[in-house]
Amino acid sequence: MDGPSWLGAVLFLGVELQALWPAAAVEVHTSKEVDAVNGTNLRLKCTFSSSSPISQHLSVTWNFQPEDLSSHEPVFYYLKEPYKLSVGRFKERVTWDGNIQRNDVSIIIWNLQPTDNGTFTCQVKNPPDVDGTIGEVRLRVVQKVHLSEIQFLAVAIGSACVLMIVVVIVVIICRHHRKKAQEKRIEVADTELSREKEKLKIREEKEASPLED
Repeated sequence: MDGPSWLGAVLFLGVELQALWPAAAVEVHTSKEVDAVNGTNLRLKCTFSSSSPISQHLSVTWNFQPEDLSSHEPVFYYLKEPYKLSVGRFKERVTWDGNIQRNDVSIIIWNLQPTDNGTFTCQVKNPPDVDGTIGEVRLRVVQKVHLSEIQFLAVAIGSACVLMIVVVIVVIICRHHRKKAQEKRIEVADTELSREKEKLKIREEKEASPLED
């Protein structure tokens, strides 16, 4: 086999082996967008999967990029143990809420502010898996949470059910009062009829008295 043919065979074999044996990588999973109320606390959930066992040198890096797309700011770092920031906007406002053994590297941000609007990134390195996806969460701090379509539908259905129950109760009460009023009218009519009969009887008795004398 001449030189070029041998080199081509080696390159082809390398491509085939690479296709059969995918490169080691870490996949990071986060929510794409999150709305949170100003002044509240928020758990930024981040999980990962790796083709390698969890390493003692696994590291987690959380960064933040404001809405004005200025430079990234550090938020949190983990290597064997959580490391809190000593400077920056997130100083003393971020705590570890993950569990490495469960592939959970989530954090909690306390006392959200409008200046926290922006994109948070979560990167996990698990040697030898040091490449892979970086999770992103776009945070929007609002005065109140906007209802999703499902929540709006649930509220609408609930309101309709409550309204229907109120209407049924009102109808039952009206029918009850109508029945009572009808019974009262019948009772009054019966009383009046009894009085008329009594008067007629007395009149007949008076008219019959002179004839007997």
